[in-house]
Amino acid sequence: MSDVRPGRLKVYLGAAPGVGKTYRMLDEGRRRAARGVDVVVGFAECHGRRCTEAMLDGLETVPRVSCTYRGGEFEEMDLAAVLARRPQVVIVDEFAHSNIPGDGRNPKRWQDIEALLDAGIDVVTALNIQHLESLNDVVEKITGVLQHERVPDEVVRRAWQIELVDMPPEGLRRRMAHGNIYAPEKVDAALANYFRPGNLTALRQLALLWVADRVDEALQEYRSQHGIGKVWETRERVIVALTGGPEGDTLIRRAARIADRSAGGDLLAVHVARSDGLAAGVSHASLARQRRLVEDLGGSYHSVVGDDVATSLVEFARAENATQLVLGTSRRGRLARFLTGPGTGETVTELSGDIDVHRVTHERAGRGTLLPSRRRTLSTARLIAGPVAGLVLPVLLTIILAQLRGTLNLTSEALLFLLAVVGVACIGGVTSAVIASVTASLLLNYWFIPPIGQFTLDDPNALLALAVFAVVAATVAAVVDRSLRLSRRSARATAEAETMSSLAGSIVRGEATIPALLERTRETFGMESADLVAEPPDAAGVTAVPAGPGAFLVLCGRTLSSSERRVLAAFAAHVGSAVERARLAEAAAEVEPVKAADRLRTALLRAVGHDLRTPLAAGWAAVTSLRSRDVEFSPEDRDELLATADESMAKLNRLVENLLDLSRLEAGALPLNLRPTSLEEVLPMALTDVSGVDVADVEEIPEVLADPPLLERVIANLAGNADRHTPPGKKVLVTASALAGRVELRVVDRGPGLPVDGRERLFEPFQRLGDTDNTTGLGLGLALARGLTEAMNGTLTPEDTPGGGLTMVVSLPLAAQSVGAEPTEQRVGGA
Repeated sequence: MSDVRPGRLKVYLGAAPGVGKTYRMLDEGRRRAARGVDVVVGFAECHGRRCTEAMLDGLETVPRVSCTYRGGEFEEMDLAAVLARRPQVVIVDEFAHSNIPGDGRNPKRWQDIEALLDAGIDVVTALNIQHLESLNDVVEKITGVLQHERVPDEVVRRAWQIELVDMPPEGLRRRMAHGNIYAPEKVDAALANYFRPGNLTALRQLALLWVADRVDEALQEYRSQHGIGKVWETRERVIVALTGGPEGDTLIRRAARIADRSAGGDLLAVHVARSDGLAAGVSHASLARQRRLVEDLGGSYHSVVGDDVATSLVEFARAENATQLVLGTSRRGRLARFLTGPGTGETVTELSGDIDVHRVTHERAGRGTLLPSRRRTLSTARLIAGPVAGLVLPVLLTIILAQLRGTLNLTSEALLFLLAVVGVACIGGVTSAVIASVTASLLLNYWFIPPIGQFTLDDPNALLALAVFAVVAATVAAVVDRSLRLSRRSARATAEAETMSSLAGSIVRGEATIPALLERTRETFGMESADLVAEPPDAAGVTAVPAGPGAFLVLCGRTLSSSERRVLAAFAAHVGSAVERARLAEAAAEVEPVKAADRLRTALLRAVGHDLRTPLAAGWAAVTSLRSRDVEFSPEDRDELLATADESMAKLNRLVENLLDLSRLEAGALPLNLRPTSLEEVLPMALTDVSGVDVADVEEIPEVLADPPLLERVIANLAGNADRHTPPGKKVLVTASALAGRVELRVVDRGPGLPVDGRERLFEPFQRLGDTDNTTGLGLGLALARGLTEAMNGTLTPEDTPGGGLTMVVSLPLAAQSVGAEPTEQRVGGA
């Protein structure tokens, strides 16, 4: 088997049932078979749709295996038969289906499909977006329906192809109304519930966005594998560069408008932290406020470290496949631009290549920088310009002064040469100043000190002048160099503080998970990858720093400077703290069940102290009275005492049964006997002790897969609870409906209702929300009802009753359907 090529998986993804996934899947099977490919149908669920069933004609179908489970007959894909048949391609419907347990079957169908792929068989399957694990909670919020059958996203992402089967909501509802999806008796309920236009539109958007992200991942992987650095304008990505200056809000809003011009455009804001950082000296509050603005506009904020802002911006833009880059025009004045050369905007424009650069004007443009010097050290341009100026500037000054000979005296001429030397020192540092001083001294000596036209180096005055020029130049250059070094240190400290402040801000905003911190570290330092390992690898281009006991933060990519390593050590400390927090959270999670059990026992002791004693005391008093020889009771009194004793013992028995059942349920030791059960069978006995109940017509409701005695207990507990909260003169309503393979039983009361934030507490043991006395029992009824319902693969959820009150909704699978939740074979409950 080791030499077998793994099979390839193709997934037809839809937003909702009925969009045509199975039809398209079978159509592909027929087309492949027509080309001579060996195709079989391992499992196809047509749901009685004639057009879909017709697509099976001409395709070989592997017979399903029949299995018995808790009194019901079910059919599953015969995995062993498909493996033995070994076709080239197998069609397997319902990717998220849960298999009936037994005979060594996998719990999930996606696990069967992985077994087929491992055997070298290509698989074509179908899936609805609501069955993806990452979207399960989102779908539940949209539709109000919890999906029990789920597939890990990673399993679907590994597919060779994912094809979206799309249909507008209006078309899908028309298909539903024509009876092409569900049976006629289910159409009205489906259109009014799951298939509402808003639900379908939201599900469609989820499907489109998920597939778009998957396509984007594939594109990025392809570009990385083939070393493609050019921008592919498949999707507008607008990057706005922030300095923390006052123009940031203007730039962000302009970039957001550019991104909004195209559907699906992305907005990314980036701040480059460097030793001479653009944000040096600017309050971090400005960047924090601008970050919030970016996130409010639907964008994302990024921070990177780079010594050269322009290069860092362009590299970040190319890494993100950006199509447009938004910058502010320079805040420097004309003189500053003339003296210091091209700014970041000009350099970015030159380096951008096929990335469009927008330079946005703002109110601070050309008004001078609010920041310290942009240069942390002498640039290449200044290193070249300094010596050149040291030679050229004295010569130019000599030519000018020669034309003015006789106008100025020697002292003025010497001061002008000294001023030129000071200027050169400011431009090029010590070396340039020495060159300028020597050149100026020689020119002053030759052209302006008598005898004019010849050197007088043997004159002490000439030598003194030369020495003064050299000392002044060296002094000025040293002062400039020291100022630059101090500015560099200050700016470096500022940049490091900004980077750490940004990291701290992300932690405060809840981004302190280990993957988020690793990604932020990789992004900040511009590395290829960032990982947390136990042993650092010894390889070139790898930087490793300790991140706690037995853990190292490892970055792969460029070599970091010593100052960057200091910042990296702080990042590693935060990562180590996150690891420690994760360990503590895991330990706390292990302790929590013990604490919950302790709270449960405490509540039980408190409740038992009164609620079990009350019926016991009443029954004991009745029996004691009957045994008394001092009082002669009439037959009527004796019958009343016997009835009291019987009622008290019955109440005590019910309380003890509830306690035992709840204990068995929590211990996973409650036996079940699931079988097809009609509501007509259980409702009469369940409602015997409840007066004032209206039962809607349930004769047409199909059978559910349930344990009849347990279902009876659930309905009795819910009806009794509703009866206690229903005002006098009004009745409890019990109604049922069938929808999408499940039956929903509703127990409706007209009481005061319950706030949304208190509904989960409703199902905690020993809670009596809304009861004002202690005669209503231990508070186990609803807790037990939910536990029993979930044990039967159902759900119990509260809803508002229109007009006031609370409705308890019991949802159970139809007997004719596969079990919705993943069942166990004999006993259920949490261990």
